[in-house]
Amino acid sequence: MQSATRPADPDNRLTDSVRRHQGAFLSSMSEETGAFLAAQEELLTEISPESLSLLSAIRGLTSGGKRIRALLCFWGWRAAGGTGDLQPVARAGAALEFFQAAALMHDDVIDRSETRRGAPSIHRQFRQQHLGAGWHLDADRFGTSSAILAGDLCLAFSEELFTGACVGAGATSARAIFNRMRTEVMAGQYLDLLEEAVGPDLPPATAADRALNILRYKSAKYSIERPVMLGGALAGADAATLARFSAFALPLGEAFQLRDDVLGVFGDPAVTGKPAGDDLREGKRTYLVARALAGSGPRDQGVLNSLLGDPALDDEGVSRLRGLITASGALRDTEQLIQDRSAEAFAALGVLETDEVSAAALGLLAEAAVTRTF
Repeated sequence: MQSATRPADPDNRLTDSVRRHQGAFLSSMSEETGAFLAAQEELLTEISPESLSLLSAIRGLTSGGKRIRALLCFWGWRAAGGTGDLQPVARAGAALEFFQAAALMHDDVIDRSETRRGAPSIHRQFRQQHLGAGWHLDADRFGTSSAILAGDLCLAFSEELFTGACVGAGATSARAIFNRMRTEVMAGQYLDLLEEAVGPDLPPATAADRALNILRYKSAKYSIERPVMLGGALAGADAATLARFSAFALPLGEAFQLRDDVLGVFGDPAVTGKPAGDDLREGKRTYLVARALAGSGPRDQGVLNSLLGDPALDDEGVSRLRGLITASGALRDTEQLIQDRSAEAFAALGVLETDEVSAAALGLLAEAAVTRTF
């Protein structure tokens, strides 16, 4: 990884400073989140104690994860000169985490995923609640519907928290970025779903470009670029500074998602928290798959298209698809693109005008995002 673009830190001075600032931010965000959820618990209890199951699901999902989006928002704020009161950026970070939780709940419903982070996904948890209590009617429908509502509630929480973060000179700019981010990710999600439906009928030569567009709007912008820009905007960054943030964060976001797509096919379940080959069973038309189709002959293309999206795909089928993807050169090409996008991101970071601690922090987060070691 191109860590040479970060300031030299032979005695860990910068790393220690990064950890100290991050610790203060995460502590502040935890306080904001705790106080917010306590208020929501009072409200839901007033409505009906039975509705607290929604809040329990939300708490469970938001208590985990690596807070990558929130941390990028914080360091974007710091890199743009943010100092002093952490409350607004802590609320913005919490808003991003609730938005992410909503996306995960809805994603798992769309993808029919059984697990999330090594535990049952939210719709499966609600299904088990229904079965365990011996309630009437369809447990699957109850689980799916409850998870959708929990995700919707997360979206409402995210909006409320972000509204509380919008103070000061950068509020208008930050609001515009937040609003655009939400539209981008919803459109990207739909395009991803559409690709699964029409993908087998598309010419392989066009599939890679379509996959990259989906990747950019479904994940790269929302996971990396927009959080950094949001933090910068909250600190009052001008348009030129935000453009420099984007030059660093967008290629990094694409490398981040490309790595995620590779792990979705070749990753260790102990690391990913999902069964091996789950992306293949879900029929995800990623850049990796698109390159495999483009690099395969008609016979192998037929096998790829016939097995992708088969929910009953067994280990032998997963192994066969992995072999075809590797033989096509798609894995090699995707790894090269990850390297190219990473190099572009680190080059932009190297010329970013900011303090050395923020530069070091962004570099560490960038390395972790591409290697998925965070």
